[in-house]
Amino acid sequence: MKTALLVIDVQHGLFAPNPQPFEATEVVARINALTDWARASELPVVFIQHEEPGDELAYLSEGWQLQHDLEVKPSDLLVRKTTPDSFLRTELFEHLDKRGIEHVVICGYATEFCVDTTTRRAAGLGYAVTLAADAHTTHDKAHASGEQIRRHHNATLPSIGSFGVKIQALSSESIIAPPVA
Repeated sequence: MKTALLVIDVQHGLFAPNPQPFEATEVVARINALTDWARASELPVVFIQHEEPGDELAYLSEGWQLQHDLEVKPSDLLVRKTTPDSFLRTELFEHLDKRGIEHVVICGYATEFCVDTTTRRAAGLGYAVTLAADAHTTHDKAHASGEQIRRHHNATLPSIGSFGVKIQALSSESIIAPPVA
């Protein structure tokens, strides 16, 4: 099954302010390990950037730029988006379709918004989904910490079976070096 790695909204304006998202430094390190693995495996790496006109995430602004510690290569694909759905009004589906992708590994920012929405949309479009369970994050909210939100989504998303494709949540380490059967 052909796979692509999707890195969602790991942008300066979302990671630079204090407080930072839950495990921000660790998540970026895990994402870099995943992108290294994907490139070594000759899998497409897609960086997705949210933009909001007149906001800290305005297109080409400092906040819109990818987080400075991310390792980005010229061969990586860049996709701009304006909603939590990385497929809606973007070229992401076309990029994946022309490469024959059937499975996506998802990581990045806004567990409860962009990561969740993109995971569900990918499954709805027929892609098998692996959520990098320790490589997505969000900020603490009044109702739950970033850690609780991540744990909730790691438990909830894989329990959705109605899309007809598998959604699983695996650690970055398990994705990079799957157990030998």
